[in-house]
Amino acid sequence: MALSDRLLGGSLLAVATFVFSYYTVWALITPLFPSDSIIQAYFPPRVWAIRLPAIILVLGLGVVGAFVGLVMQKEAAKKKAKEARKGA
Repeated sequence: MALSDRLLGGSLLAVATFVFSYYTVWALITPLFPSDSIIQAYFPPRVWAIRLPAIILVLGLGVVGAFVGLVMQKEAAKKKAKEARKGA
């Protein structure tokens, strides 16, 4: 395995760990603090703790659906071209 692959994998793991930790604290711990606490300044409003994952989920499902639709169209075109060659 190349060093760049290990570096990329380690970096992605570090980013994922940070995002998971930040989101967990934001969604589960900050509601326990008063709204005027200094810790609240480090996080966006809590309503985005629900909106942001929902938006990401909808966009991700849209991209996956578009990809599957594109693959299905290409396969149908290949099948149609193959049948046209057989018939000719």
